[in-house]
Amino acid sequence: MSRIGEHAVVMGAGMSGLLVARVLSEFYRTITVVERDALPDTPVARKGVPQGRHLHSCLSRGSQVLGELFPGLLDELAEAGAVVIDDGDLSRIHAQIGPYELNRTGRFADPAALVLHLASRPFLEFHVRRRVQMLDNVTFLDNQDVVEPVVTARAVTGVRVVDRDGAAVEQRADLVVDATGRASRTPALLESLGYPRPAEDHTAVNWAYSSQLMSITEGRIVERMAMVNPGVGKPRALLVAYEHGQWMLAIGRSADAGPPPTDFAGMLAAAEEVMPPTIAAGLRTAEPLAEVAIFRNATGVWRRYDQMTRFPAGLLVVGDAWCSLNPVYGQGMTMAALEALALRDCLRAGGTDLARRSFHAAAEHIGPAWSRNRASDGGSTQARNSRSVARRLRRWTVKAALQAASTDVKLAEQLLRVNNLVDPPTRLQGRALLPRIIVGKLRRPVNIR
Repeated sequence: MSRIGEHAVVMGAGMSGLLVARVLSEFYRTITVVERDALPDTPVARKGVPQGRHLHSCLSRGSQVLGELFPGLLDELAEAGAVVIDDGDLSRIHAQIGPYELNRTGRFADPAALVLHLASRPFLEFHVRRRVQMLDNVTFLDNQDVVEPVVTARAVTGVRVVDRDGAAVEQRADLVVDATGRASRTPALLESLGYPRPAEDHTAVNWAYSSQLMSITEGRIVERMAMVNPGVGKPRALLVAYEHGQWMLAIGRSADAGPPPTDFAGMLAAAEEVMPPTIAAGLRTAEPLAEVAIFRNATGVWRRYDQMTRFPAGLLVVGDAWCSLNPVYGQGMTMAALEALALRDCLRAGGTDLARRSFHAAAEHIGPAWSRNRASDGGSTQARNSRSVARRLRRWTVKAALQAASTDVKLAEQLLRVNNLVDPPTRLQGRALLPRIIVGKLRRPVNIR
């Protein structure tokens, strides 16, 4: 692979920063990853990733990318304890939206495309970080903070780094990547350099959720994953099996329905309200392993760097620093992986105008997920109140597809392929699926309203 530059600095050692560092290692002689936390040598939560205490999952497409970037990693995760769903057996997944439950009696036609590696965020990040640390040209500077970028003639040419003792070092670089997450200071930097701040798209979601890490004796719950969104007025629940007999239970509530649970008893009570009786019975045998973690900002923010006509040379923004999707949908790590692939493709074409090309390439992955999330969240107030024929027809089509998927294995598989970012949402609108949707719906009276 041809070399683009001598040195690149990645600010942030979260999943996005790690994946970008892996990609950059193919094109720069040396890479330095700067992280303000002291990086642990075991899979434990750390202060700089507060979301690590909440439910995380790497969608099937994300697992595919991890396997491509780190050959053998998926086998390592399984050997270290990750729960793997790879046989296409629908009985291991319970998924319900409103009154509709996805088919659970068949098997996928292409199970390899929907393999899941279920594990906690600290577990997954630890194993990915260990693989990046093994790269000869990548160095980690942990327990250090980037004070500010170094700017020369309005181009970013490095960063100033300060350790916990106050000692400052200037890291010169051909490329600086901001992977610092939602707290990114790049918009303020742009303003200080005379550039406009990026426009921002928001999805305002009036939801909060709680997560509870638990242990459950093997065999108490047959399913490895359960997702329930019963509809207005009731809590959403998501239960996922983790490594070493651990499980994570997440409960979400809208503001109209009251605050999310704050203790273990409240978590179990909310789950019992919506989960199937067999799963609820298994949950009653669970033992808490940590305090309940609460998240009150289930919103999405997309800083539209891809729409800027001017951007400083030598700087790139990735991950949540650029677009933080609504965490309810669990797409963050997978989107970070797709952004890393987009960056690799751009680097293979050369380093000229890298930021603009990279932003546009990654936006092709972000855009469909963003639009689908917004539609699922209800969109704008005007859209929710709209009674246009087109909107009513779309709403009917979604409900019809969910109803048909309760008995149609092929349709259930296609829904899961879209949810796991393996296929684009447009696959649900294909002509081949429309007859199956209509047949499933016609088993009940048609009521477009």
